[in-house]
Amino acid sequence: AKQALQDISLAIPEKKITAFIGPSGCGKTTFLRCIAALEHPTGGTLTVNGMTPDAARQSRAYGYVFQAPALYPWRTVERNVGLPLEIMGLDHAAERIAKNLELVNLKGFEKKYPWQLSGGMQQRIAIARALAAHPPLLLMDEPFGALDEMTREYMQGELLRICSETKTTVVFVTHSIPEAVYLSNRVVVMSPRPGRITEVINVSLGSNRTEDTRGADEFFKGITAVREALRGTHDDHANAGAVRGVEDR
Repeated sequence: AKQALQDISLAIPEKKITAFIGPSGCGKTTFLRCIAALEHPTGGTLTVNGMTPDAARQSRAYGYVFQAPALYPWRTVERNVGLPLEIMGLDHAAERIAKNLELVNLKGFEKKYPWQLSGGMQQRIAIARALAAHPPLLLMDEPFGALDEMTREYMQGELLRICSETKTTVVFVTHSIPEAVYLSNRVVVMSPRPGRITEVINVSLGSNRTEDTRGADEFFKGITAVREALRGTHDDHANAGAVRGVEDR
């Protein structure tokens, strides 16, 4: 057995977006799966909103968006979104489904099937499904990685809008430096396996991020800071856990 993670110590801020970035195989997805109780750490303590990951999973305290939408092709859009509500036996499911489809701008597509929609629309269905039970935490594992660049940037804007409306805490795994900086309040940089947190970079681009943000000096400063951290130019791993800010002017 190989050790995936080592000496991880981190608190995730509420109602913020935290991005994880690092080389392939560094344990980003493993960390996300541990939060979701899909994997179990061999040591240490992990709590999710004050609960064990297993308790959080049983109480539907989080939603999970995978790299692929993972939708049921024989279920309509509304029945895919409503699946967690069916499992939980919640009342007023139709109202919640309608509200969530409106949230992801898919009103009018309720009776369509996933295979009739584009990749970006399918991923929006997956996000609506993950948010169906109004979880306080959303876990996302490279959800836009398979999309073309234009669709990816559109989906990033959609995610920022959704999070602003729902006040959901987001933990986001990505391989894209610009995506990590554009979306998040903090970027957690990880080392090659066994994965360790080598740096946490605060990104202060404000709460109202638009397409103009992608051309701002602070955006490029954030990209440079993350790129340098990934290259290990800041005292390599000796500075593990250091926090640097990329501040607005």
